[in-house]
Order: sequence, then structure tokens, then C-alpha cells
Amino acid sequence: MQRQDFGKLIDALHQEGYTIIGPVLSETAISYGEIQSEMDLPIGWTDIQEAGKYQIKRRPDEALFGYNVGFQSMKKYLFPPRQRLLTVDKKAGRLTFVEENPQIQKYAFLGVRSCDLHAALIQDKIFSEGKSRDKAYVRRREEAFVIVVQCGQSSSCCFCLSMGTGPKAEGGFDLALTECIDQQQHFFLIEIGSSRGEKLISSLPLRDVKEEDLLFAARVIENAKTQMTKVMDTAGIKELFYNNWEHSRWDDVASRCIACSTCTLVCPTCFCWTIEDSVSLNEQKAERWRRWDFCYSMEFSHLPSGSVRSSIKSRYRQWLSHKLASWIDQFGMSGCVGCGRCITWCPVGIDITEEVAALRVQSKEGVSQ
Repeated sequence: MQRQDFGKLIDALHQEGYTIIGPVLSETAISYGEIQSEMDLPIGWTDIQEAGKYQIKRRPDEALFGYNVGFQSMKKYLFPPRQRLLTVDKKAGRLTFVEENPQIQKYAFLGVRSCDLHAALIQDKIFSEGKSRDKAYVRRREEAFVIVVQCGQSSSCCFCLSMGTGPKAEGGFDLALTECIDQQQHFFLIEIGSSRGEKLISSLPLRDVKEEDLLFAARVIENAKTQMTKVMDTAGIKELFYNNWEHSRWDDVASRCIACSTCTLVCPTCFCWTIEDSVSLNEQKAERWRRWDFCYSMEFSHLPSGSVRSSIKSRYRQWLSHKLASWIDQFGMSGCVGCGRCITWCPVGIDITEEVAALRVQSKEGVSQ
């Protein structure tokens, strides 16, 4: 698909009744927002990411998707930060309980990266199976139309190669785009991942793929791989954490961590929540809400006798050990997709790949535990 025809893809999604969620440019960041036209996309903009640092800047070209992952992911829309679950009405001394049946928007997610697609697959396992099954989540997920954009670059915080989650998405999408741009041409190679995707693009002006198009797209993805410098060694990682529960490295990272919960907010797989009940002033109505919660808060592990994890050390250890170790026991997979958001957006620049590496090296060297 040629660049000048990209707007027709957006029009086709609108005609199918989708609310399009994709990258938009604010004054300070590229993040998800509603897309009405191609002009809402961050055309010609990119971002620079390092530990504790994020900056947007102009690109030398007019790429539509020439940036790394923003601080948001599909999680915000599939698993809303706050959602009403139940309403209770009191009339004539009788209580009526009404379970919330939220209206589900048809979302089309444009510009999803491979790491975030894997994150959604992880959340599918959490919210679509067993006792945690969330009917509203399942409906949102079934309605969602996912358009992946294959990564053509990597930030200094990306490590999806280590986690086996990118930079190229291999499946689980409706359409996958590879943006190919140089001084002579600008086009999108389209891969069809579902019958819905095939139907959507059937009316678009497309040309047959040539061998040189495939080679161009392969170079784009290879560029993302070669730019990726951050690595996490995942060999025996579950045992690494379980065998070093009292390692001195936890004190080191606790001296830097401020327990702000930013890493859990930006993480595309974190799923902890709490329940809040509220009662009207006239005591005739009550509501139950679910909202995101964070294992860094003192209240998260609060019992009648007090908080189980009262120190920052214990709360950071809980988060990282769950993400990289006990998550595997629970769900048969890691809770990390290597997107690097927790590194970029940590106010003090804590890097989980460095923490894992330090824990591994110091353990081998026999540092006191």
C-alpha cells in the first residue's frame, strides 16, 4: 500500500464501526489516543528513550510510525483503570443488586508493536480463563481489531529479543504493516492475519508484492534487531530468584527505589486490582468499583495485623520476582515482554536487566546473601 493511500485504511476502519486507537503526539510524548484521520498520527516524529529519560524529536523523514513504544498499551482499553462492577439500590427496605453490563466499544488498535501484542496474549490468559475470567474483557478482546506495525528501530531500553516477543510479530493480529521508507519510496507491506483483516483490505488500492519489497521489509526489521543493545539472560531465571531471596542486591536497589508504582502503571501485563465500595449520602444507593492497584503500596498486602510487605525492599522484590519468576509458576510464561517501559519511565532510572544481571553475577561470585 502506497503512503498516499494510507488514509483509506483509516476510512475503512471507520466504515466498519471501529473506534480507532493509535499513536498521537502530545506536547511531551507519543501515546495512545483516538484517531480520526491520518493527520492525528505522529508523522515525522520519533522518541529518544534511556533509563529515566524520554524525549520526542523530529525525524529526518515523514514516517508515520517511526517511534518506539509509548507509555501506554492496549491494557488501558481492554482492562480499564476503573470500572463499575455492581450497583445496589435500596427501595422500601429491599436491596436490589444489578450487575454492570458495560457497553463494549469496537476498538481498532493501530500501531501495536509485537511486545504489546504478546502482552495482550498474556492478559488473555489471566482474564479469559479460570476464576479470574472477566466477561467484559473477553467481549472487548473479541471485538478488537489489531493492526500491528513491525518495529523498524529499537530504543536503548528495548530487550524484546531476549524475551522472544519481537521485534517482528508472527501472528495474533488481523493485519501487520511494515513501514518501508527511504528517499525514493514510502509504502507499507501488509501481512494478513485473519479473515477480518482480509475483508477489510479487499477494497483498498493495493499492488502485488515484489521480491524487492520483501527484502526492504526484512531490512527494516533487521535494523530493529541490530539497534537492540539491552539483554536479559532468562536461563534458569525462576530458580535465580527463588535461590536469592535474601541477597544483598535487594538492599542496593531498595536504596534507589522510591516505590512510586510507575513501573506497574506503564507495564502492559501488570493486572493487579482492588475493590472499592461507595454509598450515597442518603444511603439509598451503593456501587462497587474495580480499579488498578499496585504491589508497591502499603495497602496492597495489608492484613489486620499490618502490612505484610512494609519495606520498599520487600515490595520491589515482590514485583520483580513475580514478574520474572512466580508468574511462570502461575501462568506458564514470563510476565515480562521486554518493552522497556519500566526502565524508561522509572524516575530514578532503575533498569531491571541490570538488576537481573547483577543478581546473577554476584550469586556466582558468592557475594553474601
